[in-house]
Formats: sequence, C-alpha cells, structure tokens
Amino acid sequence: MITDISEILKAAFFGVLEGITEWLPISSTGHMLLADEFLRLEASDEFKETFFTVIQLAAVLAVVTVFWKKMLPLELDGGLHIRKNTVLLWLKTAVACIPGAVAVLVFGEAAEIYLHTPKVIASALIFYGLLFILIENRSENRLAKTDELELLTFRQALLIGLFQVLSVVPGTSRSGATIIGALLIGVSRAAASEFTFFLAVPVMLGASAVKLAGFGFDFTARELTVLAVGCITAFAVSLAAVKFFMSYIKKKDFKLFGKYRIALGAAVLIYFTLR
Repeated sequence: MITDISEILKAAFFGVLEGITEWLPISSTGHMLLADEFLRLEASDEFKETFFTVIQLAAVLAVVTVFWKKMLPLELDGGLHIRKNTVLLWLKTAVACIPGAVAVLVFGEAAEIYLHTPKVIASALIFYGLLFILIENRSENRLAKTDELELLTFRQALLIGLFQVLSVVPGTSRSGATIIGALLIGVSRAAASEFTFFLAVPVMLGASAVKLAGFGFDFTARELTVLAVGCITAFAVSLAAVKFFMSYIKKKDFKLFGKYRIALGAAVLIYFTLR
C-alpha cells in the first residue's frame, strides 16, 4: 500500500513537471528523463515510455481546451459553417508535421537507444539556450515579417517543420525547436508559440497512438491508476502553464528560458561528470 501511494505521488510529480515544461521551450522530455534518474517510477521500461508519452497527450488536450475556438474548423452561427482560415491552418500544420514524422520513423528508435542520456540532454539544453539568447539579441530591433498566425504561409510552415526535426535529440524541446525556426524566418513570438500548439495536437496524438499500440493496452490496475494520475495532473497544470506562457511572451522575450536552459544543462553536466 505504501509503495502504491509512493508511485501515485511520483506520477503526480511527473504530471506537474510535464504540464509546466511541455509548453515552455525548455524540453519536457529532457526534464522527464533527468527526473527519472532521481525519482524512478517502479515500472517496466515499456510502461514508463508509454506513461511519459501519454501524459504529453493529456497536456495537449489542455491546449485544445484553451484554444478550442481557434482550433475548431466548424462553427454554429445560424447553421453549420466551415471556417476556411482554420482549415488552412490545419493544412499548414499537416505540412509542418511531415519532416518530423519522417525523422521519427528513420531516426526515432536510434535516438531513444543512443541519445537518451543525461550528458546529451544537458548539451542540448545548453546549446539551444545559447541559441535562444543569440536569436533574441539579433531580433531586438527587427520587426517580425509575420505577426499573426493566420498570415503564416505554407512555405514557412514547412520550414518550421524542418526545424522540428531537431527535437529528435532529447533536451532540444519540440516547442523550442519550432519557435527557434519560426523566429529565424521572421515569425513573431506569439504566432510562433501558437503554431507550436497546433503542431502539438497531431504530433502527440500520433506518438501516443504508437506507444499505446506497442504496449498493447494491457495495463494492470496499478498501471492504470498511475497513468490516470499523471494525465489528470498534466492536464490541470497545462491549463495554467499555457495561459501564463501566452501572457508572458506578449510582454517579454525568450532570453529567460535560454538562461534557464544553460543553468540547468551546466548543473546536469557537472553532476553526472563528478558522480
């Protein structure tokens, strides 16, 4: 009984961690893998992989809840109408997902085997932290070419999707890679962040479906409890995290996240080098 309570508390902790880090450009996967080094779930590797992926889906459902009016391609206004701008956004999202899907199919398994290590994660945290600061310094006196999500072109969507391929390396951050790509091609912070929300929906739906199919949906009662606690916590915390993030970037840049990444990466490198 004590062990079960301990595992439920761990699941809640990972849910909180996922809810916060999924939407900030600081790598949720990196944080999960690092946290698991110190606070291990007492479960099989197969279940843990499924758990870490499915709670990301719960976080995505929170985004859909917050932005459902913007994401829903249909509206009821004296009848059923198709919102053409929203349909176009989802088509652009589909285009942006293609490079990442190919990368996962080709490199995903090798990345999980060889790159899911603390030193790789720390190095990615530091590298992209520096990149965020450099890009923000470069953009200080420049106006964004595309300041609204609806103005994003198919070409820009594809370029952002190519940057998303970088997130195959743990510690990079899916949202971080897409935001960096968007900033480099002249998309505003707000539009870049909103597009990462659109991208997260098909990406995490697909990843969760693959993991659940691989696991076989054959969960024990204990595993289902742990998974449910992690998902509920990730969903609830994500609701607050998304609202905070969108409010934050309207007033400030991404330098703070870059500095955080560098500090965390340096601490991890030092710890695992001296251990």
